[in-house]
Amino acid sequence: MSGELPFTGERFIPGTPGEIWIEHWHRYHFASRWAAGQRVLDVACGEGYGCALLARTAREVTGVDVSAAAVAHARAQYRDLANARFVEASCTQLPLPDASFDLVVSFETIEHITEQERFLEEVARVLAPGGVFLLSSPDKREYSDKRAFANEFHVKELYREELAELVSRHFRAVEWYGQKATFYSIIAPESQAPAVALTEVDEQDPSHAGARLSNPLYFVLACAREEATLREIPAAMGVLADRSEWVHRDYEKVMRWLNECAAQREQLQREAGARDAVLQQARAQLLQQAASIEQLRTEISRLRQELEAARGDAQHLRNQLGDAHHELARARTWRGWLLQPWVRLGLVKPRQ
Repeated sequence: MSGELPFTGERFIPGTPGEIWIEHWHRYHFASRWAAGQRVLDVACGEGYGCALLARTAREVTGVDVSAAAVAHARAQYRDLANARFVEASCTQLPLPDASFDLVVSFETIEHITEQERFLEEVARVLAPGGVFLLSSPDKREYSDKRAFANEFHVKELYREELAELVSRHFRAVEWYGQKATFYSIIAPESQAPAVALTEVDEQDPSHAGARLSNPLYFVLACAREEATLREIPAAMGVLADRSEWVHRDYEKVMRWLNECAAQREQLQREAGARDAVLQQARAQLLQQAASIEQLRTEISRLRQELEAARGDAQHLRNQLGDAHHELARARTWRGWLLQPWVRLGLVKPRQ
């Protein structure tokens, strides 16, 4: 991945992992079939990798991007390409002559801007008579609605009918293609480049096949002013094969991760079961302790009652002891000492 132009999600940078690299590189390989010997314009060229690819066979390639950083990077990165140049400009105001390009490509651009009509007007202006315009755009229904997904850099995504109506104002001839990254199996001859036939089936019903790509994630349009222009290069399906099998390796990685997650889930369930058993035991012990506490509370209440009774008895004894002390104190006086024998005989009443 380029250190000068980091990947932010707004534009693709070569080296970015994931299905995004398959989608973006495939579009430029697909466009190369129109580029041989042509004057090519890449609108919103970004890092410039697509221009470099098309420059292999094109007469000349001009890349335009609104980002000064992207254009500076492209000029430095691809400075050795004699037939490629890069211009900083908006896609709605191209500083280029009328009818100066035989092929204009602009992939994943239109959804990033609000001035979509003005953008197509500029493309039509710089496209030479008999030229071809290739653009791609996500299908809002498949890309966003069905996936409940929102791309923060997309300003105005389009449904198929909206894109068709917009493009038809400037181009009478339009060939529609669909693109999506998926698993595939290739059976190809070794002796020559094969003519590709699409066979699409469902896993649940593999005996019933279709010959068209269902529910593409992106629309890729080849546009021209006349039907004959598009017929010069017959419609064909393009297949981009990944030598390093990233998609399959990523699928295997995800499946391993899912299996690991399933094993971890089972382990957690076992641990949760063991914890539940411990919890149940703890709850039983807690109930026993609660019963013991309640029994203790009852015993404490009984002891408190006995204590109150004992306190009452003690107070009664204190009163009796006080009387005894009083009697003893009086007996210790001299008068009491003299009268004590008579008091004992009952002849004299003690003084109160």
